[in-house]
Amino acid sequence: MSKRHLYFGRLGEDKAVHFLKEKGYKILRRNYKNRLGEIDIIAKDKDTFVFVEVRSRGTDRFGLPAESVSISKQRQISKVALTFLKDNRILDKKARFDIVSVCGLDNNTRIDLIKNAFELNRGYVI
Repeated sequence: MSKRHLYFGRLGEDKAVHFLKEKGYKILRRNYKNRLGEIDIIAKDKDTFVFVEVRSRGTDRFGLPAESVSISKQRQISKVALTFLKDNRILDKKARFDIVSVCGLDNNTRIDLIKNAFELNRGYVI
C-alpha cells in the first residue's frame, strides 16, 4: 500500500472518530488487530459495543465508500468482533456493526453513518 493511500485512510479514520464522538460514541480502540484481521474502530454507543468499518474515497464518482464493504469483509469483521467479545468476556453484551463513509477529505467532506450496516456472521464458531 502506498504512503499516500495510508495517509488518506488515516485522515478518513480521524474524521470518522471526530464525527462519532460528536454523535456521542465513546471510542474504545482504533485499529484493533488480532490473528483474524482488523477493525478500524471499536466504540460504545450507550450500552452497545459498536464495531465500525471506515471507508474513504476522494469522490463518489465510482460509488459511495460504504458500498465497497464486501460480504467477505463483513465476515472477517464479524470474526474479529466475536473474538474481541470473547477475549473480553462480554459475549452477553449488545453489539452491532456500523459503517462510516467519508467522501472527500477537504472542506466539502461528506460523512455518512450507517448503523446496523450488516448482521453478525453466525457461521463462525468461537
